[in-house]
Amino acid sequence: MTDPVVTWTPDCYGLAVAQMRAEGRAVDDELLAHISPAHSENADLFGTITVEIATELAELAPAGYRPLRPHRQAQP
Repeated sequence: MTDPVVTWTPDCYGLAVAQMRAEGRAVDDELLAHISPAHSENADLFGTITVEIATELAELAPAGYRPLRPHRQAQP
C-alpha cells in the first residue's frame, strides 16, 4: 500500500499548490522543498481501505482527478 500513497501524494500536492496559486495565495517554494510523500500523516498504511469504485469514478473531474476540498480558514 505504500507505493500508491507515495506515488499519488506528490500529484495531489501539485494540484493543491497549483489551485492555491491560481487563487492568489502565496506558496513558498522553499517550504515545498521540505515536503515528503514518504512521511505523510494523512494515510493509514496499516488499515484496510474500502473503495466504492463506481462512486469514486462518478466524482472525477474531466481532468481525471477528484475536486480538491475547499480551503477552510482557521477559527480564531
